[in-house]
Parts: sequence; structure tokens; C-alpha cells
Amino acid sequence: MRRAPGAAPEVLIAQRPPGKWQAGRWEFPGGKIEPAESPADAVVRELREELGVTVRAARPLGDFPHDYQDRSVCIGLWLVSAWEGDPQGLDGQALRWVALPQLVDCDLLEADRPMLEPLRRALGWAGR
Repeated sequence: MRRAPGAAPEVLIAQRPPGKWQAGRWEFPGGKIEPAESPADAVVRELREELGVTVRAARPLGDFPHDYQDRSVCIGLWLVSAWEGDPQGLDGQALRWVALPQLVDCDLLEADRPMLEPLRRALGWAGR
């Protein structure tokens, strides 16, 4: 999350690269938790591997299960408020900073859509 004075908070989304399931759709960056890894450790590792950043501050906002036709997922949403480095698509994915009000217009994966309202509340942007 980043915020310019007087502007809506922005969040980073990543486009699924060609050859991946749901290629071309947008999602919040992150990935799977490895065996014996805590969710917090997974966030740090995944964002280092996928974006090349070092997470300095993050807090969980909840878990969001979703059933697709061919798979079920449970995604943990984390608000990363401090990091070092400039995010880069190290897995070949495009990245975009998007203001909270514009997220509804992005082609987000269905599993990510229920996260929008909790994200707005956490950032103090609900109802604006």
C-alpha cells in the first residue's frame, strides 16, 4: 500500500503471466505457504521472490476461501505498509499501482474480490 497526500490509497496488483492458470487476470501478489512455514514468513518470502522487496511491516486482514470450478483456494490477505526496494515483476508478471476506488474496474480474480471491502476498511477508505 502506498498513499500520496490527499489521494486515495493505492495497492499493488499483479497480472498473471502467459502460461499460468487464469493468465492475463489481475491478483494481489503472493503465493503458497511452504510446509512448516508460518503465514507471516510466507508473505516475506513470496514478496521477496516475486517482487524483489524486503517486507518491513505487514499485518493480516483475514483469510478468504473461494471455490473455483476446478480448484479451491484459501487466501490470506496481508496489508504491507513498509518495505524496502522497488517492486518488480520477477516472475514475468506486469504490476500496477491502483487506487482503491478503481480496483473494482480491474479484472481481479474472483477469489480476490471479497478482499476489497476489508482492505478499504483497514485503510480507512470505506464508503468514500
